[in-house]
Amino acid sequence: MKLRVLLFETPEDPYMNLAFEEAIPRARGCGISPDTLRLWRNQGAVIIGYFQRAEEEVNLEQADRLGIKVVRRFTGGGAAYHDLGNINYALSLSLSERRVANPLEYIFSELIKAPVEALRGLGFNASLENVNDIVVDGRKVSGTAATVAWGSIFFHGAMLVNSDLSRLASVLRVSVKKLIDKGISSVKYRVTNLSSIKNVSVQEVADSLANSFAKLLGYDGVRYEMPSSEELEIANVLYNYKYTSKEWNFERASHKSFATAEAEISKICRS
Repeated sequence: MKLRVLLFETPEDPYMNLAFEEAIPRARGCGISPDTLRLWRNQGAVIIGYFQRAEEEVNLEQADRLGIKVVRRFTGGGAAYHDLGNINYALSLSLSERRVANPLEYIFSELIKAPVEALRGLGFNASLENVNDIVVDGRKVSGTAATVAWGSIFFHGAMLVNSDLSRLASVLRVSVKKLIDKGISSVKYRVTNLSSIKNVSVQEVADSLANSFAKLLGYDGVRYEMPSSEELEIANVLYNYKYTSKEWNFERASHKSFATAEAEISKICRS
């Protein structure tokens, strides 16, 4: 059996990209979708963690000036800058089928090994720091986040391959305390691109990620597919009612606040 891999993306519309990001674990949890790895990109966006305040994490004036959208994701963790020079990976597994005693421990002790091994397979000296950061030669190249919700185990991250670090530094705010704690003077010096260490393309990293996740999960390879009509339907519901709203992106309204979306998704899952 091969691991399903989706390459579906809407780089010019980060709101849809994030709506689809939530649609897959929802679809997996209610049995519409099999285990799925998604690989995708945004053209220019800052993705903030569920518990963050946009104005504290992002230079909103600079982001607006550069045409960079700010979108909230449904997992915790810190803000991440996305452009076409990075690759995002997202894994959705069935909680009931995996039958692990502690799903979050499983994610950060087992599943996170896949992106690390993917980089090692490309010749990088990759390792883990701070539980969920992936570093190469002491520089962060990928942050990760996860959740257990809707009957799914969900794990995702953003990998810097050839991203514009000057733009990253200009739109992300990093607290002085965080910099002092890490002994670093500026956000752009905390991270690096893989391509600055070794000549590698986004496609090469994406292929290595797919193969590494498949191997870790016990699959005998990968199969590339397009989204199902039900997955796209769920994504469109989330897009229209949630991810394009100020309440979600800037006011951190709860999932339950979007009752219409929840009701429509439940109908799709039952159909």
